[in-house]
Amino acid sequence: MGNNFIHTKKWRINMDFETLLLNGGREFGIELDRKKIERFKIYKELLISWNKKINLTSIIEDNDIAIKHFVDSISVIQFIERKDVKLIDIGTGGGFPGIPCKIILEDSNVVLLDSLKKRVEFLKKVIDQIGVNGINCIHGRAEDFGREENYREKFNIVTARAVASLPILLEYCLPFLEINGKFIAMKGSSIEEIKESSNALKLLGGEIIDIKEFRLPYSKDKRNVIIIQKQRQTPTKFPRKAGKPSSNPLF
Repeated sequence: MGNNFIHTKKWRINMDFETLLLNGGREFGIELDRKKIERFKIYKELLISWNKKINLTSIIEDNDIAIKHFVDSISVIQFIERKDVKLIDIGTGGGFPGIPCKIILEDSNVVLLDSLKKRVEFLKKVIDQIGVNGINCIHGRAEDFGREENYREKFNIVTARAVASLPILLEYCLPFLEINGKFIAMKGSSIEEIKESSNALKLLGGEIIDIKEFRLPYSKDKRNVIIIQKQRQTPTKFPRKAGKPSSNPLF
């Protein structure tokens, strides 16, 4: 990844949405063709218009959407090594990082999971408008779907972005992973919660194999990505019933 980040406000304003998206992707080794750019543009317009009706994001400026949502989302692709990608995005919200990853990894199979029905309606609209196949939205909680046969241990990649602290996230996410699959936890500047996660990792069958720190291109924002590999099956008693992981984390 390059180091020629530009932090000056003047430079950012003088670069349009498309240029930021193109250059930001290149920082992570991703080249966006015209079809992908057009899909991101449609996504951006839908995000802005639907955000007036339901709370999807506080980031509403074109350039900020390009970097802080889209480029941020596709930054995780550098940690996905396999081609047979079966990805579930837990607590996807406005579709991050699941939809941007699907736009780039066209042959992947992606599931978006969110607990708010209106957000799922938005996600279905985006998928329909950008014209991608092999992606599905489900309305529900991770604690419930993580116990269902059709979803439990059926994915080789799980993602989550700004959903909960790591001990809670582990109980939400690891039940979906097949053995040797990876959970990619997208975090901000702090990774202090790792210290509180050893018991959850032990109980749920995961192991932290890498922690990557970087700054978003054309931004001062620091990111940490925690990569957890599933070493063994998650005991059937996990996840616990809805609400329990957040009210009583596995410290």
